[in-house]
Amino acid sequence: MDDLDAALLALVQNSFPVTARPFDALGEALGVEGSEIIRRLERLQKVGLVRRIGPILDLHKMGLAGVLAALKAGPEMADEAARVVNEYPEVSHNYLRPDESGYNLWFTVSAREERIEEILSEIRARTGLELLVLPTSRIFKIGVRFDII
Repeated sequence: MDDLDAALLALVQNSFPVTARPFDALGEALGVEGSEIIRRLERLQKVGLVRRIGPILDLHKMGLAGVLAALKAGPEMADEAARVVNEYPEVSHNYLRPDESGYNLWFTVSAREERIEEILSEIRARTGLELLVLPTSRIFKIGVRFDII
């Protein structure tokens, strides 16, 4: 990652331009072509520094709901269970973490309530694993900004 990458990441996270040609606007701000911005962001995504570029939407205002769920997936089942969970576009996060309770594969599902129930039932049936569901009871908004430059 060079200085231009760092400046680009800072701009993208703090003031992504909402225009018809945002990559050209980023390029103009940094003194390079929009195609160079796209190339750099693709490379930064490939190496794992950028996971996604997109909006954060208020699900509740859109008539949607969200839940945090966890599966008890032993080491022999974790990869397969993660593959099943990841097949659903309504899943936005999926991560493995140690937990004394045995619930170690955590993921979030956002959709209409009926669809959430359908997805969770399918995941339970397809994996055969025990499932814990924690519906959203209160939202705490945070603003995360990484000090890049």
